[in-house]
Amino acid sequence: MATSPALFRFVHEAMNTQFEILLPETDADQTYAAQAAHAVFDELDRLEDELSRYRSQSDIFRINHLKKGGSTIVGLAALDCLSIAQAVHRETDGAFDISVGPLMNIYRDAGGGLRIPHSDEETWARARVGMNRFDLDAEEHMVTVHADEIVLDLGAIGKGYALDQCADLLGDWSIKNALLNAGDSTVLGLGAAADSDGWTVTAGNKGQREILLKNNALSGSGFHVKGAHIINPRTMRPVPPKPDRTWCIAPTAALSDALSTAFMVMKPEEIEILCGRNEGVVAILD
Repeated sequence: MATSPALFRFVHEAMNTQFEILLPETDADQTYAAQAAHAVFDELDRLEDELSRYRSQSDIFRINHLKKGGSTIVGLAALDCLSIAQAVHRETDGAFDISVGPLMNIYRDAGGGLRIPHSDEETWARARVGMNRFDLDAEEHMVTVHADEIVLDLGAIGKGYALDQCADLLGDWSIKNALLNAGDSTVLGLGAAADSDGWTVTAGNKGQREILLKNNALSGSGFHVKGAHIINPRTMRPVPPKPDRTWCIAPTAALSDALSTAFMVMKPEEIEILCGRNEGVVAILD
């Protein structure tokens, strides 16, 4: 009886989650696959150093500690993420916003639950929120801020962007087929698993459905892991927790990651219009 080709699995902790790589032996033997995975994990660690707002050497940390009117040069990863964030903000009519950190800080207590802030706290936070609180000069790789104590946070796009970069790196290793997973919140399928047309993953709320990924990504956003952690940038208030997740399929993991978060605050008719004008973008809301 013929046996199915082996599937090599590698895991790594980064960006406060577990990343997983699945590689079929049709692309590489175990030794070569392990070497490629090690290179990918080194890239993940490098990206975390550049993008995490909690790491003092990162570009995002440095931006967040600028005074009003201050500027700083950023690397390519931060430039890419900020550019994508601006584009998604425009495409979603403001439903996606990486600047809502000050609001998150006043609406959550030390345990991660919701609290009611004082009106003075709201005034202070709202003066620091908005994608207009910073400018991005792509040619000069320069970020300039227009408020003190802004809080840019790439949590809703950074993991997806990291998966996209890891996929590019695997291509440098001549590996064309892989499943890359960032904590089950974003999954990127390259090529296909052995004896398949793609990589089968599951999504959905009322009933799990099988999704076939092939050179595209699936992301899900919800409250079941982090609790009340999503701010509606349009109202500048927390999104009420709900049991269902929103899912997005998109050509890149960064885009699926960002849009699945935006879908949490968008109306179904808005989402339908957005998907209709963006090839390869599909929403799963039930």
